[in-house]
Amino acid sequence: MKKKRSLMMRLLIWSGAGLTIVAAVAAAFYWYWFQAPSQLTADIQYSTRDNKPLMLDVFQPPKPNGAGVVFMVSGGWKSGSGSVKPFMLAPFLRRGYTVFAVRHISQPECTIGDLTADVIRSVRFVRLHAKEYGVDSNRLGVIGGSSGGHLSLMIGTTGGPGDPNSTDEVERESSAVQCVACFYPPTDLLNLKGSTEFVGEDEPPKSFKKGFGPLAESKDTWKVLGRELSPIYHITPQMPPTFIVHGEADTLVPIDQSERFIAEAKAQGCTVKFETRPEKGHGWPTMVFDIIKFADWFDQHLGAK
Repeated sequence: MKKKRSLMMRLLIWSGAGLTIVAAVAAAFYWYWFQAPSQLTADIQYSTRDNKPLMLDVFQPPKPNGAGVVFMVSGGWKSGSGSVKPFMLAPFLRRGYTVFAVRHISQPECTIGDLTADVIRSVRFVRLHAKEYGVDSNRLGVIGGSSGGHLSLMIGTTGGPGDPNSTDEVERESSAVQCVACFYPPTDLLNLKGSTEFVGEDEPPKSFKKGFGPLAESKDTWKVLGRELSPIYHITPQMPPTFIVHGEADTLVPIDQSERFIAEAKAQGCTVKFETRPEKGHGWPTMVFDIIKFADWFDQHLGAK
């Protein structure tokens, strides 16, 4: 009987210790992701489109490192204030990055071409006002996933000098960023084979045809627009360091989209990193840990201190 009681006591102690460890890990996880300190300045207007304001939110950490992250709040080329998930910004905020969460007007209310131009302008706006938020205008990176990844790559591949002769002070600023990281981005809208959105050659993705506007109605005009809005056709040796993570089982945006983009970037001598996630589709629960790797990438290429 004494041996049985002793065994029972040991089991209870071990069980209690195990529960304590689990609770401690859960508490640490909650603290890291959901309690990252920051000061929010919401609804800053960076532009207008069709007389509607375009907004961004600024999350400032208590100890800024002087670098900024432009976060593309976009999924399916739709955006809104409810789409901002502050916990996903935790790895950046805890390292001192100031985050600018950029929203756009959702398609099909706004064409995807126009909203692309709008988020590119948002980078110019951020650069103009960087000092106000303790950010070095030459240390900006951009992140996003899916359509937000597409927009991130469009900024990364097409960003460049402003117009010094413009009467608009925002347009005089550069739209270039110094670093990019994104999840499963569409990179070639003219070649979507393998996607559930694929209709046929020279056709836009079926669920987003209205979002691309009238130019998507004709095959001839779509070829021009689809190329214009595909990051893979804008890669140059000047593209900033770019990191892509993509699920191998993604059927919405096939991994081929990232593979071909990375291959072309390497061929042009760009600095790139590519990681795949076996058996993962268009999103997975542990993506939050991949964001830590994004923060590592930014540390490496933005000279974070």
